[in-house]
Amino acid sequence: MNSALGAITRTIPITLFNRGMAGKIFDEVKKQGTKVVMKNNTAEVVLVSPNEYLAMCNELEDLKLALIASKRIENINSDNLINQERIDSEFGINEQDLEGYEEVEFE
Repeated sequence: MNSALGAITRTIPITLFNRGMAGKIFDEVKKQGTKVVMKNNTAEVVLVSPNEYLAMCNELEDLKLALIASKRIENINSDNLINQERIDSEFGINEQDLEGYEEVEFE
């Protein structure tokens, strides 16, 4: 029932734009969220606020990166991994060399 009510309250006819109500519709989108504009009983466009759009784009980008990372992890060959101790040894790095530097965090 909630989804039906939500669909009704989020749906607006395109004729409201023709009647000069675009400003009011845009205000509703900013305050209440997404609106679906209907034309001839068919969804024509979806209106979202700029902040909501950016949030969706950021979430999509995060999902794409997570998928790439997941695929890389699946295909990893542990024989090709190099641990920190080996790197430190090969480059002559010791604990004193690292003092005074902040810890680096990878995302």
